[in-house]
Amino acid sequence: MSDRQLFSRITSSPDICHGKPCIRGLRYPVEFMLELLSSGMTNAEILADYEDLEADDLRAAIAWAAKVTRTKRIEPALA
Repeated sequence: MSDRQLFSRITSSPDICHGKPCIRGLRYPVEFMLELLSSGMTNAEILADYEDLEADDLRAAIAWAAKVTRTKRIEPALA
């Protein structure tokens, strides 16, 4: 699946999750999928728990995060 096809799975609407990027218009924010993955859950575990998701949705979330974090400079966050 091409990057274009993967990124088409990431949608944003002010009516869904306050406009946060979500998976295919479902109420699964990309950030939530990334949190599940970073917690150690496997793709298979996530897909078993959320039956309306597809493996390419998880790939799309990771690809989207990689693209968003491609920056030339990061400003330190104020504590």
